[in-house]
Amino acid sequence: MATHHTRMLIIGSGPAGLTAAIYGARAMMAPIVVQGLQPGGQLTITTDVENYPGFRDAVQGPWLMQEMQAQAEHVGTRMIWDTIVSVDIDGGAPFRAVGDSGDEYIGETLVIATGAQAKWLGAPGEQELGGKGVSACATCDGFFYRGKRVAVIGGGNTAVEEALYLTNHSDNVTLIHRRDSLRAEQILQQRLHASDKINVLWNKEVVRFAGDAAAGGLTHLVLRDTVTGEDSSLEVDGAFVAIGHAPATELFKGQLPMDDNGYLLVEPGTPKTAVPGVFACGDVADHVYRQAVTAAGTGCMAALDAERHLAAQAIGAEPPVAAAAY
Repeated sequence: MATHHTRMLIIGSGPAGLTAAIYGARAMMAPIVVQGLQPGGQLTITTDVENYPGFRDAVQGPWLMQEMQAQAEHVGTRMIWDTIVSVDIDGGAPFRAVGDSGDEYIGETLVIATGAQAKWLGAPGEQELGGKGVSACATCDGFFYRGKRVAVIGGGNTAVEEALYLTNHSDNVTLIHRRDSLRAEQILQQRLHASDKINVLWNKEVVRFAGDAAAGGLTHLVLRDTVTGEDSSLEVDGAFVAIGHAPATELFKGQLPMDDNGYLLVEPGTPKTAVPGVFACGDVADHVYRQAVTAAGTGCMAALDAERHLAAQAIGAEPPVAAAAY
């Protein structure tokens, strides 16, 4: 077992964590990034990325994350393949984390970039056709379905927002909901029903995503009526699962304030949590935008604020403490 010391400990290696590492390394904080179970984050399971600034043509998600990691390492970041299983924040700095390997990580500042994962249905074919017609982000992938038949699965705000967004690309959008009424806000429901591009299928659940991943991808959905139990088929080119996201914040329960859905609370407009020296960036604190570019932006902010925090500590100044309720 080993103990690793750093001025900036980063948990998570998606766009937020790696951007924080790049800025932290350039500020001579010698950051350590503990990569976690999915090094590179959600972009490593994304194929074409067309909306990340700086690339005229589509790039592959895994390649983009490899380049970010290479840049972070080039400027002085130390990458460690481990998964954090416990964190001690209550006592203040230095912050202590323990990995699954048994190694201990000590950071004068802590950047939390553990991200969030889309919730999936768990139906057959869903994972096999991921990126081949099945997605969890219309904002990310809707562009690929211009003029095609698409479906959105869910009944909350996210599902309705995704369906409305997809009308920018398709005149044939189907919203599939397993109940007979939506949970979305009334204003969103009004916009949904006002659209002549969206058809709603009530009391239907997806029991199978059908198609051939090696050929054309998704071809149709097998649906089951939740009232009668009868099965039916819906031909689609793309299906978007929109049943919510789960932030990876289990480690921090009882130590940092969270909202009702488990997202870390930060001081508005900053990545500062309620504990001085602890910063949250990316999807772990963002239930609204959830884009690679916004995650990278907050990663930059976290590194800059961590540097300022350490500078204030060095001259004996107390950095302002964030308010308890944000």
